[in-house]
Amino acid sequence: MATMIGTPWIRLKAIPDFRLPIFRRHSISLHRQLRLRSFSISASITDNAAGVRVRFAPSPTGNLHVGGARTALFNYLFARSQGGKFVLRIEDTDLERSTKESEEAVLRDLRWLGLDWDEGPGIGGEYGPYRQSERNALYKEYAEKLLESGYVYRCFCSSEELEKMKEIAKLKGLPPVYTGKWANATNVEVEEELEKGSPFTYRFRVPKEGSLKIDDLIRGEVRWNLDTLGDFVIMRSNGQPVYNFCVTVDDATMAISHVIRAEEHLPNTLRQALIYKALGFPMPCFAHVSLILAPDRSKLSKRHGATSVGQFREMGYLPQALVNYLALLGWGDGTENEFFTIDQLVEKFTIQRVNKSGAIFDSTKLRWMNGHYLRALPSDELTKLIGDCWKSSGILNESEGQFVEDAIALLKDGLDLVPESDKLISSLLSYPLHDTLSSSEAKPVVEDGLPDVTASLVAAYDSGELMAALEEGHAGWQKWVKSFGKSLKRKGKGLFMPLRVLLTGKLHGPDMGAGIILLHKAGTTDIINPQFGFVTLDERVKVVRNIDWETIKADPPTLEPATVAAH
Repeated sequence: MATMIGTPWIRLKAIPDFRLPIFRRHSISLHRQLRLRSFSISASITDNAAGVRVRFAPSPTGNLHVGGARTALFNYLFARSQGGKFVLRIEDTDLERSTKESEEAVLRDLRWLGLDWDEGPGIGGEYGPYRQSERNALYKEYAEKLLESGYVYRCFCSSEELEKMKEIAKLKGLPPVYTGKWANATNVEVEEELEKGSPFTYRFRVPKEGSLKIDDLIRGEVRWNLDTLGDFVIMRSNGQPVYNFCVTVDDATMAISHVIRAEEHLPNTLRQALIYKALGFPMPCFAHVSLILAPDRSKLSKRHGATSVGQFREMGYLPQALVNYLALLGWGDGTENEFFTIDQLVEKFTIQRVNKSGAIFDSTKLRWMNGHYLRALPSDELTKLIGDCWKSSGILNESEGQFVEDAIALLKDGLDLVPESDKLISSLLSYPLHDTLSSSEAKPVVEDGLPDVTASLVAAYDSGELMAALEEGHAGWQKWVKSFGKSLKRKGKGLFMPLRVLLTGKLHGPDMGAGIILLHKAGTTDIINPQFGFVTLDERVKVVRNIDWETIKADPPTLEPATVAAH
């Protein structure tokens, strides 16, 4: 009959005939015992959430990938929804690739996303230190315990010997596993090598029969046969611990109850479970999240464009939009709602609703979602973001004021990213009249009496009517347009299209009246940087006054649409 051991949040099910002593010193007899015993354990969660502790453990070897950010988010949401703790641990045992700059960038990105941790770098906690590089003494302590108990032995094989084992296994069509050369070594043989100063690794003895089963909270039952795994290294010859050993010791000694991580770590679970059992640690619950895929269903990588949180921040994405979008990559609340604040995500998130299928990263949808959040910002926040952008890019001399507010109100509906506001304001202020009149799209407008409308518009300017109307704002403009249309017996598109072309230089754009009023304000203040080359309304009227309509009609139109020329 199976026995049940473990903590309040975890149950370990073990076949009772696999009972290895914790501190047996006779490695040879232990090895024989391991060969004869089968091994099967499983983990499952109980309803007690009081002890929920999760961790996000990035390696500071580069930027925070969106996949890592989503893993951090799911851990954060699970901890907050269960009233548990979100722990941040830095896995910096790769001394050659780990950098302080990368660590700082990861921490900055997590803070920017709003994923504040309860324990970790900069905060501390009772389970620290929270950098693996500062925990080496702990790893060595537990490695020695495994050596003393016989779960681990010293392996003196050289790199050449190990490579030869792999080649032989390949020729025989077998998995490239360690053959166990030093697993049966006598104490005398080991002492001889130690006296010679031969380098050695610590290898974990793997049972030769049996299986491991876990009940993954996302993927369901996952099972491995132990005969697919050879004795594996837990400590390198330079004294540095191997990843799987560090992670197991860290998760156990930090009392991590749930390990929520990417599915690429699923194969590591086999080695880690064996280490948990050997050290007598209760095994946490596992939840392996599917990978984020590119549109072609390959793993999302740099060749598909931006993939790091830092890149998206620099491109002008808002943290709340990125968090919302990442949450939807593999999770949903069961409704058609797609917009969630971080608090709403905490309230609705359950690990049971995380999909085990790969999620496609759709950059178009992310842009759309960012636009929604951008336009929903309080007006003062939106004004500061865009106003600062326009000033820093050298378009405007000031980042605030009535002109900035009116321009944002006019242009924001077409805005998804803050940096793109430069393009929108530049298009609004530009005057590509010649390109527009030369385009094929403008030909019907030109042929529909545009020279006559031009003459009347110039007359209205010369009389002062047009500028007086613009001084009165929107109401003055509407009143003048109505009167102007009546005098020409024009209305609708036949009236508005000629006016748009002549005054804005374009066939398309935002609301014409609001745009022309802004152009008038821009020309009567110092808001526009002189280097931008803005053409005022006064200067535009001079241009249309001197148009040679015969030449325009005689020249064949270009195929380039006026909308392209406008940009």
